[in-house]
Amino acid sequence: MRSAKIAVTIDQELLTRLDRLVKERRFPNRSRAVQEALKDKLARLEQSRLAVECAKLDPEFEQHLADEGMAEDMDQWPAY
Repeated sequence: MRSAKIAVTIDQELLTRLDRLVKERRFPNRSRAVQEALKDKLARLEQSRLAVECAKLDPEFEQHLADEGMAEDMDQWPAY
């Protein structure tokens, strides 16, 4: 994967905490720590957005869509 350099401004307290993690060898460097933090945050936001969109669905309507056409297809399914 290609990488790109960017400039980021963060407050001193956050930088101190970041440097502590690097010093404790939890991350190899600042860049990796910021990259992983950003990746985790974006993943959580995307999951949250999916949950919000799913909450908008009408369960009865979705079930109707799922069942639609099943009556004709049931004859083709093997008996269990």
